[in-house]
Amino acid sequence: MASIAIIGTGYVGLTTGACFSHLGHDVICADVDADKIARLQAGEIPIVEKGLDRLVDEGIRSGKLSFVLGAANASKDAEFHYLCVPTPQGDDGAADLSYLEAAAAEIASVLPNNSVVVNKSTVPVGSTRVVARVLGRSDVAVVSNPEFLREGTAVSDFLHPDRVVIGSGDQEAAIRVAALYARIAAPIMVTDPVSAETIKYASNAFLASKLSFVNAIATLCEAVGADVNDVVLGMGYDPRIGREFLRPGPGWGGSCFPKDTRALAKIAQDAGYDFHFLNEVLRVNDDQFDRTAQKLIDSVDGAAEGSHIVALGLTFKAGTDDLRDSPSIEVLKRVTAAGIRVKAYDPAVLADNNSLSRIYPELDIEIMPDPYSAAEGAASLAILTEWDEFAWLDFDKLAEIMIGRNIVDARNLLDPSVPRRRGFNYRGVGR
Repeated sequence: MASIAIIGTGYVGLTTGACFSHLGHDVICADVDADKIARLQAGEIPIVEKGLDRLVDEGIRSGKLSFVLGAANASKDAEFHYLCVPTPQGDDGAADLSYLEAAAAEIASVLPNNSVVVNKSTVPVGSTRVVARVLGRSDVAVVSNPEFLREGTAVSDFLHPDRVVIGSGDQEAAIRVAALYARIAAPIMVTDPVSAETIKYASNAFLASKLSFVNAIATLCEAVGADVNDVVLGMGYDPRIGREFLRPGPGWGGSCFPKDTRALAKIAQDAGYDFHFLNEVLRVNDDQFDRTAQKLIDSVDGAAEGSHIVALGLTFKAGTDDLRDSPSIEVLKRVTAAGIRVKAYDPAVLADNNSLSRIYPELDIEIMPDPYSAAEGAASLAILTEWDEFAWLDFDKLAEIMIGRNIVDARNLLDPSVPRRRGFNYRGVGR
């Protein structure tokens, strides 16, 4: 088994480290945040991710997983060094590599001879060369090993992946990285670093395109009177199309799709190719935010002064506490800009937690402890994130406490007949 240093204990780094330790490797995870490291050493997990707490506890108890402050402290005795640092997007759409370069610079002088540095962060084409330049170590190989982790299922995605992609111009280094995954039953694809980096961006941009397409089809279904659920079911039976990512919603978001789609368009632009297709994918998504917000605004037309909308769901998807680039937030920005009050409930966003105000300080939303306290006196109810508990709402109780009878189901989570039998006006997406 190998010794691995994980630089960065964010979403990708923590999951990668915990899963590698589960596979039997000796893993040291490093971060610059002393408080975060102290919490991790105590077994406290800073994110909501199914199964991750169990793997971290298992790794700490077995001695296979530990946490230290500072990248150099993790890398000084390790064979593999995974860079899992943020690559935030600049105003022009390009990824900011300053964190990646800083991490490489910090570990450069302490790397053991013949070790391997691995780019795990989503990075632009050519980033392995950037890291190699910063390291300045001819005895150290730099390899691309992009992550394909979905929030909410990241542990399963790591341990049961569709594929493992390794990009390297050094065949020996590629074989050594591939050996880290020896206990995982999945195809291992070895290619050059540029192709590996492009695979990650192209995959996310394709899935984003599929989501924009199905949202456009949902709009068409509303216009012609078709049921989008039946339409996508019929489409999904075709194996060339498939059923995944054919579910309409309020728009798509999250920490990856918007950033990676814009970044790929910027990479193409810098290479002299106008990837206008991706620009349309992004435009269609913005249109979907507008369209969903307008449904909510229309739903309170004529409501009593001082009434509000209850928004169920703030995170970008169920099963996570991630609010970054959340479609729910994008919709609610537009709703509050129209002067409409919003009270919200999300099982992963507590009323006494300042995560929402920290990320979106300009957004005036009152967080409530449960759906029914949020719905008290509301003119309209909107389902914006597909948490399972929202499928089992007590509509008799809602009918008693709401002053309006309007529901906007932006996730098509409900059986429309259920709220309609209680006298609610129901609007879904493409239905």
